[in-house]
Amino acid sequence: MKAILCEKYGRPADVLHLKEVEKPAPRENEILVKVYAASANTLDLQMRGGLARIWGGLRKPKDPRLGQDVAGRVEAVGSSITKFHPGDEVFGACDGSYAEYAVAHENGLELKPSNSSFEEAATLPVAAITALQGLRDKGQIRAGQKVLIYGASGGVGTFAVQIAKCFGAEVTAVCSPRSLDVVRSNGADHVIDYTQEDFTKSGQQYDLIFAVNGYRPISAYRRALTPQGVYVAAGGTFPQILQALLLGPRISRTGGQRLGFMGIAKIKPKDLAVLKELYEAGKIKLVIDRCYPLSETGAALQYLAEGHARGKIVITVAHNDV
Repeated sequence: MKAILCEKYGRPADVLHLKEVEKPAPRENEILVKVYAASANTLDLQMRGGLARIWGGLRKPKDPRLGQDVAGRVEAVGSSITKFHPGDEVFGACDGSYAEYAVAHENGLELKPSNSSFEEAATLPVAAITALQGLRDKGQIRAGQKVLIYGASGGVGTFAVQIAKCFGAEVTAVCSPRSLDVVRSNGADHVIDYTQEDFTKSGQQYDLIFAVNGYRPISAYRRALTPQGVYVAAGGTFPQILQALLLGPRISRTGGQRLGFMGIAKIKPKDLAVLKELYEAGKIKLVIDRCYPLSETGAALQYLAEGHARGKIVITVAHNDV
């Protein structure tokens, strides 16, 4: 089978290559998925360099596989698997989904939404679960709150706006001028063009700030919070994440505000089921910026690295049966 491998560090367009590899076989607690679509995530970029080299390989990646989001058909199941059967259409997350076949654990998959294509289903897992867990679990979002989403036009941000609206929040979305229409179409009550307005200096305060991207110091976000407000960093520049990790807990001990970093989202069956239900009910929609064939995964991740994507970037995998 063919798979994308990253065997050295560098620009995605330069170091990602499509190669012939051995088709994996599922162990007793695993599922072999015939991949029809995957999607690009910032995590794939982060794991290819920087601090990730400490545990991922100093000179070159220990594991050359890439990709987490997956959508496809069950090809085979291990002997202990009872929930899924060959032929089932599924979506979820696994290691090495930029390939024709990938092995997943049972807890990483759910039956695909009945009204979605494989390309659409592949956009959901990592990005939408990050938004869901960041808002619901870390942010403790409640109906009627004023919620600000910073970085509202990217993969996580587009889902965060919609999920916050599902919880009954009044949502303010911050994005670039080229993405204003996309963010409005996702249901944001208020939209801020960050090139024209600094929301941290407007005097408006929010019950919850969910920062997917950004570069402002934690003190600026704190200024824009209500006295009991919550700030959750889900991404951004390294200094911003470091401040959320180190200063957030200290600030949280000195008053009613809570500030911190949410960490990496955990793929859970119950959360995949929530996303499936929301999509089938029409409560969230998908924003796909571009689709690339598997052979052009390097170009797809290079485009993501440039920071201009609106919504998700999808990797399609062609098979003779489609």
